[in-house]
Amino acid sequence: MITVQVGDRLFENITGIIFDKDGTLADSQNYLRELAQKRARLIDAQIPGVGEPLLMAFGMVDGVLDPTGLMAVGSHPENAIAAAAYIAETGRSWFEALDIAKKAFAEAEEILGDRSDTSPLFTGSLEVLKFCHDAGLRLGILSMDSTANVEIFVETYQLQDYIQLKMGAEFGLKPDPALFLQACATLGTEPRQTLMIGDAPGDIQMAKAAGAAGTVGICWGDATQAHLETADVAIANLDEVKILRG
Repeated sequence: MITVQVGDRLFENITGIIFDKDGTLADSQNYLRELAQKRARLIDAQIPGVGEPLLMAFGMVDGVLDPTGLMAVGSHPENAIAAAAYIAETGRSWFEALDIAKKAFAEAEEILGDRSDTSPLFTGSLEVLKFCHDAGLRLGILSMDSTANVEIFVETYQLQDYIQLKMGAEFGLKPDPALFLQACATLGTEPRQTLMIGDAPGDIQMAKAAGAAGTVGICWGDATQAHLETADVAIANLDEVKILRG
């Protein structure tokens, strides 16, 4: 068993850590902001006047991405449904509205292309993953991005040797605790011996409800953000995670 120190908190008898991806391991804010803007513009080109309300629905205010907003924490299907709801308000049928949203989302992703350059691994994260793995911890990623994108992220940054679990939104939506329980079962750890590290309230709520060993909120550069206040401990950098003994 391993003791993990995070900030001023000690978590004992830990066998695994599950990480969120976007905002936790991947510095994806710029990409998500550009993606929200592109989606809104493409839809607004077909339905003038919808663009600005859509940006607000996505969690974009004055060009700033809300870390608790739909774009930052919601899955692709949730974002598409929200966009379709705004489109439907203009008198389109639901199926037409959903089709418009899905096509605009696909076009936006095609235009922006590969995420690897715009959603890089946060500096220092590789070293943390390596020493946690080398200490004997089982590590996984549980994201509201697609499993395919999680796998691409792991391959792009050569994390295959450290990450044993790669799960996306196809398996369920945060903050459903069943998702964390499933992730632990797949990873081969008990929830009561598994830490959750994430940047959103949904990560924290999910893990707490599932009986996790502890919840770590992260906001790179600023651990005082209000949306992390329910976490057991909040950190501003992943290198605050330390292994004390095995």
